[in-house]
Amino acid sequence: MSCYYKETKMLYGGDYNPEQWPSEIWEEDMRLMAKAHINIVTLNVFSWAALQPDEDTYDFSKLDAVMELVRANGMKVCLATSTGAHPAWMARKHPDILRTEKNGMKRKFGGRHNSCPNSPTYRKYAPKLAAKLAERYQNYDNIAAWHVSNEYGGECYCENCEKAFRVWLKKKYGTIDEVNRSFNTAFWGHTFYDWEDIVLPNFLSEHFTDEATGEERTMFQGISLDYMRFNSDSMLECFQLEYDAIKKVMPDIPVTTNLMAAYKGLDYQKWAGAMDFVSWDNYPAPSDRPAMIAFRHDLMRGLYGQKPFVLMEQTPSVTNWQPYNRLKRPGEMRLLSWQAVAHGADAIQFFQIRRSIGACEKYHGAVIDHAGRADTRVFREVTQLGEELENIGGLFLDGKTPAKAAILFDWDNWWAVEYSAGPSIRMKYIDTIQDYYQAAFALNVAVDIIRVEDALESYQVVIAPLLYMVKHGYEQKLRDYVAKGGTFVTSYFSGMVDEHDLVDFGGYPGRLRELMGIWVEENDALPEGEQNAFSYCGKRYPADILCDLVHLEGAEAYGVYEEDFYAGMPALTVNQYGKGKACYVATHSNEEFYQTFLDRLFSQNGIQPVHQTPVGVEAAVREHAGETYLFLLNHTAEEKIVVLEDHYEDLLQGQMYRRLDELVLEKKGVRLLRRIHA
Repeated sequence: MSCYYKETKMLYGGDYNPEQWPSEIWEEDMRLMAKAHINIVTLNVFSWAALQPDEDTYDFSKLDAVMELVRANGMKVCLATSTGAHPAWMARKHPDILRTEKNGMKRKFGGRHNSCPNSPTYRKYAPKLAAKLAERYQNYDNIAAWHVSNEYGGECYCENCEKAFRVWLKKKYGTIDEVNRSFNTAFWGHTFYDWEDIVLPNFLSEHFTDEATGEERTMFQGISLDYMRFNSDSMLECFQLEYDAIKKVMPDIPVTTNLMAAYKGLDYQKWAGAMDFVSWDNYPAPSDRPAMIAFRHDLMRGLYGQKPFVLMEQTPSVTNWQPYNRLKRPGEMRLLSWQAVAHGADAIQFFQIRRSIGACEKYHGAVIDHAGRADTRVFREVTQLGEELENIGGLFLDGKTPAKAAILFDWDNWWAVEYSAGPSIRMKYIDTIQDYYQAAFALNVAVDIIRVEDALESYQVVIAPLLYMVKHGYEQKLRDYVAKGGTFVTSYFSGMVDEHDLVDFGGYPGRLRELMGIWVEENDALPEGEQNAFSYCGKRYPADILCDLVHLEGAEAYGVYEEDFYAGMPALTVNQYGKGKACYVATHSNEEFYQTFLDRLFSQNGIQPVHQTPVGVEAAVREHAGETYLFLLNHTAEEKIVVLEDHYEDLLQGQMYRRLDELVLEKKGVRLLRRIHA
């Protein structure tokens, strides 16, 4: 993927659903979009029912009219395939397309994402529609990209999925004996004698609800883990079918689907390899901290080797599906949009352009409200941002976001940690990742989110919190990295199992034991409200959630537990390994500890903040064509002053600054500064 849509300027727009409105309104919408500097619309996202009223009939007349109108008004199109919701007739005539829930309940027609990914009917008609769309619109020169389906997600437990799961397992393991070994089915007499013995892991088989916590649990982690992999692969195959159908007709137009950031159900790192560029939908809750939102952007950028992504959806004002749908305050939409650009977005889009008049999204925010006016607060803010993006043009399209520190994120680990039968339900993978990311964010240190497959050599520090599962060969990759001078950090409950969720022999942390220079004898899970403590750099910090009981095997203790029978045992260790160091944080602590720990670690490894700023002001950088662009983002509701560390040109306000000048950031304010070379 190069720059988004192979364009020379930032694209700006969103989902437009004209089929929900009389055609008399369309011309007015075009006028309003031009006024707001919108230059691209996503069309046809949920139109399958209109396009295909029966098995053999396709009607593109309304879409033809909209496509012509958009082209006549000089806008680009991101053309969707409509396959996120199948037509009613298809469910009636071909019930295999309907999903079965985890409890065995067969769905009826209704909602969206109700199509079984292993349904022969779905796999026939979805790519067929994509092909017909490509054939019909292949000569349109304003199609910038294709958008397959919409927000893939969910699961199915029907008979077709069960049969497909057996095929998937047979391809992966080869023999039933290898399946039994990998799942450790000798436990509880679960031995499979034939492929037909294997059933989907759900509430009819392996899964149950923990009465004490209400959380879903599984009795056999191996098969549940493989089902997650299988379900993700099944949906990816559906995407690939449509992708191939489009590419056969229009090979030069990029194809994507909109992801949902840290969505647990699908392995986006695997999906990214099948997409021409990554796009995703950003809908933070009002309570989400700026670091959490930044993390999601960095996660999306990291899916495709730290390349730019597209912000496919965000609300210009309000969502409709959260418990309390709080309005974005004045300046907030602009701030969050520029934050996306700062972390790698090459386009900004909204859901939606005009509000629907009925059903569940009629109160979801839109560029054009039900009033249809250009003088609303939201429309004015959308127009301001559109003008700014238009003036910026393509200055940093395909720009890089330089980082010397990285955090490993792995969907298999996420699934496996939270399927684990113990030691603590309080261990949450995303929360543990966020502990470290939040600390780096507060320090204004740029961080890449990386995959197991990614090279490590360009980073001074690599952090892998809760590296519970160590995949085959990864331990050697880490040893090589540290031996050559890198610094590696991992946490409690790491190095426990292999990729089948089988515990490694020889003691924890398993394959990481030599690298970390420690042996973990036990794990003490502390209930909510209970704490131990340890000291680090002269200050006492809490130890909670999980405390690993560590023995040194070459490492040094940089902090020890202060209470309980394991008082005096290491809580934080550092092992010299070759030219580098491996750090083990044996417990969970508070925000102050992680910030202190990483500040010291980054300083020792020569990693400097992007810029010094007051608390609440984020600093981020993108680089392109030899230029450095500094983003200053004030996430607070009060004015902040930043003392500049270099000479800059303000690209949004046209002002010049010299080193040590004081820049005043209004509340929710944004500055985009180009560094001036001396």
